[in-house]
Amino acid sequence: MTAQDAADPLLAHRDRFPILARCNYLISNSLGAVPAEVAESLRAYYETWATRGVRAWEETWWMLVSELGDLVAPLIGARPGSVVFQPNVTLAHAVIFSAFSFQGKRRKVVTDAMHFPSLLYLLRELEASGAEVVVVPSDDGVTVDTNRLIAAIDDRTAFVNVSHVLFKSSYIHDVAPIVAKAREVGAYSIVDGYQSVGALPVDVEALGVDVYIGGCLKWLCGGPGAAFCWVRPEIVSWLTPRLTGWMSHAHPFDFAPDHDRRGDAWRFLHGTPNISAFYAARPGLEIVNRIGIEAIREKSLRQTAHLLTLADRRGYPCTTPRAPERRGGTVALDVANGYEVSRCLKALDILCDYRPGAGIRLSPHFYTRDDELDAALAALDEIFAGSAWRAFTGRRSTVT
Repeated sequence: MTAQDAADPLLAHRDRFPILARCNYLISNSLGAVPAEVAESLRAYYETWATRGVRAWEETWWMLVSELGDLVAPLIGARPGSVVFQPNVTLAHAVIFSAFSFQGKRRKVVTDAMHFPSLLYLLRELEASGAEVVVVPSDDGVTVDTNRLIAAIDDRTAFVNVSHVLFKSSYIHDVAPIVAKAREVGAYSIVDGYQSVGALPVDVEALGVDVYIGGCLKWLCGGPGAAFCWVRPEIVSWLTPRLTGWMSHAHPFDFAPDHDRRGDAWRFLHGTPNISAFYAARPGLEIVNRIGIEAIREKSLRQTAHLLTLADRRGYPCTTPRAPERRGGTVALDVANGYEVSRCLKALDILCDYRPGAGIRLSPHFYTRDDELDAALAALDEIFAGSAWRAFTGRRSTVT
């Protein structure tokens, strides 16, 4: 342990994450480490179901979509009651997209080539409904020119949809001027914050964004099945999703054939939610709230800078922004034979991932020690020195 580690107050939380005792966990950008409290939380889910049966809905389960939302709200600068949970980020976007019609003047949708592919797929499907999808390219595969994005937004634009932090390069979009241009021409702004919430401070009110969507899978250490959606309260009633369901009804247990939509954030719900995922997500949200995003960001900037320094000393190319204000929580090393090298690192219990066009992604979090970063780069040196990566040639995995 380094002297910096010994003085790091955030490492007091490290023992709450069992996997950290077994491996070097540098993959929080993909799946956050699970808190030990999740075992107890999921046990509570089972006990509630086992002892209360269907009564669990009225006693506990029904309000979880917004109770968990109130744990997210302070992490994004939102008001209580304005965040609701969704099964995943793609579906949350689909709900919002379904509120738009592309039969009139505003047929244009603006995004960029570095957006997460799942959302690009979804946006392309809007073309069948008359949308004109404009994808702003990236010149370097790392960043997207803010001015080019702004120039693409005009009075024919229905909405602009971008990632706050790009998943490949960890580049932080300069969201505020993009949002300002959208509002100036009467378009909506929809931002994917999956790689931002839990890794850096977010203030949806200050950004002026209309819709902000994220999830607990990654930096919030909440596992799969727990995404969330915030819509600016002043415009909630302006959006009427066609992708909807019984939970968005003002009186759902009337089971009326006509849809009387709620006027609050529940307007964007649909079918029965994933209750077990809410139980799993709560401990991570509580921990992150207790630590504070500012402290997490301060440590993240220090550790990602340390990774960049270690990589530079060795001549390993990086596809991560150097400017702190434009860098998220991940450092990507675009080394030769990156996929095979990443598999070799995993075999050494150094958990990371590989993305084409980015390289090996290393993502320290508040529970990461500095000496683990040193160990990861030292392992890379040994892998290349001994050509150990060759053992993984031709053994492509279909996951991670």
